[in-house]
Amino acid sequence: MAHPEGTRAQREQRRGPVVRRHGQMQQGTTDQHLLDTRGTADWVHEDPFRVMRIQSEFVEGFGALAELPPAISVFGSARTPVGSPEYEAGVALGRGLVEAGFAVITGGGPGAMEAANRGATEAGGISVGLGIELPFEQGLNPYVNLGVDFRYFFVRKTMFVKYASGFVVLPGGLGTLDELFEALTLVQTKKVTRFPIVLFGTAYWRGLVDWFRDTLIAEGKAGSQDLRLFHVTDDVDEAVGLVTKEAGA
Repeated sequence: MAHPEGTRAQREQRRGPVVRRHGQMQQGTTDQHLLDTRGTADWVHEDPFRVMRIQSEFVEGFGALAELPPAISVFGSARTPVGSPEYEAGVALGRGLVEAGFAVITGGGPGAMEAANRGATEAGGISVGLGIELPFEQGLNPYVNLGVDFRYFFVRKTMFVKYASGFVVLPGGLGTLDELFEALTLVQTKKVTRFPIVLFGTAYWRGLVDWFRDTLIAEGKAGSQDLRLFHVTDDVDEAVGLVTKEAGA
């Protein structure tokens, strides 16, 4: 038998799309909580408010990057020393990508990221840095001329893929590997199309490529065609040519 409306109201509480019953019901109304200035500010650390922060990060990122010309994301270690061969390769890559008609996107930090931004800026191009809040945050490098800082890795990673036509991956650590494997997965699963991935530095990447072939593919965890998801080279001009030819400026 249906309960009278009054009884039902006592057992069910509706707040927007959320339904609360029995022990999950809360005191007061949403308007009361909004307008009541008393109490703690703990709410700014709760998940519903975090959703608004996440939304705002997407809005700010989309707004800042929506009018970029075709771009290439360049990844690599923040620990790459200035003046090292890897750093100079990053500078040359940034310069070459701009000369090929592309903007350059990096994580905005030091090392290999700074190198690519430097090459892009010195070539008169658009040099983008997508920073991230970290305990050891160093800020955006001085060669970024369009920068966005993010709190959340997954928002930042969306920007790397959404606004880039391909990746060039210099030797790097866990963050670099994270971006590389996400890109490989997106291409393999056809979540993105026409997305070239170039690994720069054959000696550095040889062990990973061997593991792909001799373990991952040999044991049936991936297909032999997956080796064609990326290119490996030591030549800056070849890297620029591969990533820009497939991307299509």
